[in-house]
Amino acid sequence: MDATAPAEASTALTHKEARLIVFGVLMPTFLGSLDTTVLAGALPTIGRELGEVHNLPWLITAYLVASTAAVPLYGKLADIHGRQFALRLSLFAYLAGSLICALAPNMLVLILGRALHGLGGGGLTSLGMIVLGDVAAPKERGRYYAYFSVVYTTAGACGPALGGFIADYLHWTVIFWINIPLGLIAVALTFTALRRLPRHERPHRLDIIGAVLVVLASVSFMLAVNQGGVRFAWTSPPILTLLAAAAVLGALFVWRLHAAAEPLIPIAILADRDAAIVIATNALGWGSIIGLNIFLPTYLQSVMGMSPTDAGVGLMVLMVALNIGAGTSGQIMGRVRHYKTVPIIGMIVAVGAVATLAWRANRVTVLEFEILMALFGLGFGPLPPLCTVVMQNSVAIHQFGTAVGTMNFVRNLFATILVAVFGAIVLSGGAALVPGAIGSGGSAGTDASEAALAFSRVFLAATASLVLAFVGLLLMAEKPLQTNIPGGSR
Repeated sequence: MDATAPAEASTALTHKEARLIVFGVLMPTFLGSLDTTVLAGALPTIGRELGEVHNLPWLITAYLVASTAAVPLYGKLADIHGRQFALRLSLFAYLAGSLICALAPNMLVLILGRALHGLGGGGLTSLGMIVLGDVAAPKERGRYYAYFSVVYTTAGACGPALGGFIADYLHWTVIFWINIPLGLIAVALTFTALRRLPRHERPHRLDIIGAVLVVLASVSFMLAVNQGGVRFAWTSPPILTLLAAAAVLGALFVWRLHAAAEPLIPIAILADRDAAIVIATNALGWGSIIGLNIFLPTYLQSVMGMSPTDAGVGLMVLMVALNIGAGTSGQIMGRVRHYKTVPIIGMIVAVGAVATLAWRANRVTVLEFEILMALFGLGFGPLPPLCTVVMQNSVAIHQFGTAVGTMNFVRNLFATILVAVFGAIVLSGGAALVPGAIGSGGSAGTDASEAALAFSRVFLAATASLVLAFVGLLLMAEKPLQTNIPGGSR
């Protein structure tokens, strides 16, 4: 295995060289994060124009399902053919998906375009984190991670505001048209910035069958939870068939993990207690963030009566708080011995903020909402850098792409399922994803009250996920951070 690997870079990268490489992958990271949430603020407008309310959640879940299956494949492609090759491939798929979405004449084509969009977007953020592992040792990762934190969380939190503004003042298709020039800029940046990147390629096998099985299982499950109790009874043959298909396909995926020569998710990583805890904690925390980022704009429009633009702007404080929390903890992490202390305190604050929002969903004021978002962002911010640092601290560099791919795969898979569950809660509760489209026979106050109750349940589900993430954080081992790149030259 080692004999076939290219030689390591003969000299270590300077801080300036490492920073240039990191800056080169920030644009792809920005695009990948932005497109997870940018449609959130525009969903009501798209639903009105295309006349498809109940299929709106699929614009989000189609992207997440495709990106989920693609993430571990990109991790292995990066380990086989290099980071630059994998990043270019993801960018070209992303551009093609953007073009299809911009030209989509109906909801079906738009959903299919979002799926291709997700196949490209799945590699943009995960490959950026892999590149970061190539240029920074765990102990030094914090200062570089701050750049990623600012870009990733800014893009994710600005997405609803940008999508809402475009829907209000331009046209929702502009959301996809602007991806074309930005994607081309990202292609140009990656061609130049990654030339000095150290090479750590190893031969791997791509588990396409495993990826197909997990996509089919996820789609079957999400169809069941989105249609159950809305268009079909939960005990109806279509819903029971979908749930049975999800169970069978899920079981086949688990079998494939044990039978494949090199499965989509390495069993060795999942079997490692420390790695499994990190992966689960990261997924449980990020699942809540992604789900709330997508549904909070709809809550602000349906319950608090905000416009799409105002609803998006209302989440900006979450972006700022996340940046401060992640950036500050990233700087502290390499300088203290007990680097879990700040994330533990932060998660207590985050859980309390979301639980309070669930309690006051029908009567929260704008000021109270902004304070809760600030506390939520500050509290959750330290968790993502901790998870990535602990993961890098545990694996060899030639397996780091696969390890990050596994962590991001599980995160995206759980987030996809959680988004589907959130959507089912909102729709089955009678809340209007498009204000005025549901319950038109009643008063506006009745509609808002029903929406508030449904979203209160969504916030409770998010709180439960954050509590489980907090438990995982407590169980996470606190080993001394390495001062060199794992698996590299000692």
